Amino acid sequence: MATDTYKTVVGTAETVIKERSSKFLALAYHVESADEVREIMEPLRKKFYDATHHCYAYRIGPHGEEWRANDDGEPSGTAGKPILGQLLSRDITNCLVVVVRWFGGTKLGVPGLIETYRASTAAVLDVAEIEERTMDRLIYIRYPFESMNGVMKAVKAVEPKIVEQRFDNMCAMRLAVRLSSADELLSRLEKVEGIYIEDETEI
Repeated sequence: MATDTYKTVVGTAETVIKERSSKFLALAYHVESADEVREIMEPLRKKFYDATHHCYAYRIGPHGEEWRANDDGEPSGTAGKPILGQLLSRDITNCLVVVVRWFGGTKLGVPGLIETYRASTAAVLDVAEIEERTMDRLIYIRYPFESMNGVMKAVKAVEPKIVEQRFDNMCAMRLAVRLSSADELLSRLEKVEGIYIEDETEI
């Protein structure tokens, strides 16, 4: 996989596994921030108020820079860690996986818990829609109308996404370009007479 791409879950997915009378409901969500995680977890705990545990793990950021694993009362390392392990092994980020457990009366033991939480996570990621996305840089440019040909020539050569554009005596354009192609686009645009590059933001 290229260094400016990452894999993430699109939308939501869910699966159910039963193990020795215990029920494990696994849910996968696309998330962009820890605040979104909290917004999902609070109503989920209320919805499944009768569950014994609400264990989860998430990775956020193109390289999974922000992450957390929560055992929610299960023995340390038996739930959140194996959930996170599946996200890591599949290199999936901007994703939250919650495994809700209803205890059925039979203890699974540490190895059994680790395997069941791992299997629950694997099952929900197997059915989730996984998408590869690019890390882009937003480039804002302003230029006189006479420089239109030079700008469009650079755009055609690198093929960034045109997010918005305005044509007037002084034209403006916002471009989203893959990080790996950003330097080439900037180099071509800087050669255009009269152009002004206002800002660059990684998204």
